[in-house]
Amino acid sequence: MGDRSPRQDSHRSRSKKHDRNREPRDGAEGRKRKHREEDTERGSSYRTRSRERGHRRRSRSPTGRDFSRDRDRDRERRRERDGHRDRDRDHRSHRDRSAERDSRKRRDDGDSDNGGRDRRRRHRSSEGRHSPSRPSPPREARSDSQRNLVKHRGPLPSQDDSFAVSNGGEPEKPKEKPNFGNSGALAAASNSVTQADGTTITLKYHEPAEARKPSPRDEWKLFVFKGEDIVDTIDLGSRSCWLVGREQAVVDLLAEHPSISKQHAVIQFRYAEKRNEFGDKIGRVKPYLIDLESANGTMLNGDKVPESRYLELRNKDMVQFGSSTREYVLMLAPRA
Repeated sequence: MGDRSPRQDSHRSRSKKHDRNREPRDGAEGRKRKHREEDTERGSSYRTRSRERGHRRRSRSPTGRDFSRDRDRDRERRRERDGHRDRDRDHRSHRDRSAERDSRKRRDDGDSDNGGRDRRRRHRSSEGRHSPSRPSPPREARSDSQRNLVKHRGPLPSQDDSFAVSNGGEPEKPKEKPNFGNSGALAAASNSVTQADGTTITLKYHEPAEARKPSPRDEWKLFVFKGEDIVDTIDLGSRSCWLVGREQAVVDLLAEHPSISKQHAVIQFRYAEKRNEFGDKIGRVKPYLIDLESANGTMLNGDKVPESRYLELRNKDMVQFGSSTREYVLMLAPRA
């Protein structure tokens, strides 16, 4: 080993030179390798980070598996909560039902106790009723007694009334209370006529508030016919009311036939208003006929007039009183 050949020395020197020359190359390559490894590490970390971000994004998205799991979990929680509520509600309703059942049972027990007492009382009363010493009353008498026992919702009657009913009599009628309404005596006194002999005649008719005298332009006249002859002509424009009858002291138009009543009928002029096609009020005084509930009635153009009711009279209307053959024709003179 100590003896080396010059060739080996030269080879060794060359390899040393080569190693010296290779050292910087290996250092650069190592540095490059390190850089590459660092880049790969950075890339892998970036990739893992991006994967994590994508995983988070996917977990936030509504279509992710985690979202479906959470939703199923929420549904299960809701079901459990609803189940707890239903159980609480059922427990409450069961508790209320049991309390109601207990109260009903207590009430029935109390009623049964009272019912036993009532049954004992009824039994004793039936024993006394069916005893041979007291015979039962007949059905007719029982029904009469039941009829007399009337249930009163109001106050109980007095003792006298109850004794009267039990003895078969009638209770005393209550006294009539004072009546402060209008009796009509004052109106009759104000519408009465005193005769010379001191007797008074009460008028059956009072003029209404709408009574008016006819207009001077309307000349209403009443022609009295007996057969074909004119017996009398009466100008009706002088007053608003014409009382027809046999009572000479009070009537305005005397009719002496025996079938005519003392105060038979009235020809009354009344003011009546109507509206025209434009809505304006048009007032006019017109004659009306009213029967004062006479015995034989009043006829208008052959038809009987209803009692105590106004009927409008028109031009050329014919009126008959009672069974009299006289005809009273109403005429309106034409305007000039």
